[in-house]
Amino acid sequence: MEIESVEVIRALGALAHDHRLAAFRLLVQAGTDGLAAGVIAEQLGMPASSMSFHLAALAHAGLITQRRKSRLVIYSAKFDTMNAVLGYLTANCCGGVPCTDASVCCPDGTADPDHTDAKDVT
Repeated sequence: MEIESVEVIRALGALAHDHRLAAFRLLVQAGTDGLAAGVIAEQLGMPASSMSFHLAALAHAGLITQRRKSRLVIYSAKFDTMNAVLGYLTANCCGGVPCTDASVCCPDGTADPDHTDAKDVT
């Protein structure tokens, strides 16, 4: 899936809020089955009306979908969009050379996954 910078900005803007980020991460964990809006609100300890506002923002950004299941609205993460955003952010990682280990993406090889031997840049 190709993604334009305006779509990436919209997605990152939607995720730049603690409740929306938590909801999106919860939906990613739930997988393709998704979760009902009430379950999301309950698990995050939020009123349903507030959660609806945040879910609408994520949907507008193209990060989640919604579907009806009887009287419930089920939300699911859009994994293709999530992966496209991540791909956009890492497209030129490692100086344009394809990464062999996505957990260590540093062109000069100075960082390890635990960041224990990263150079001090102060």
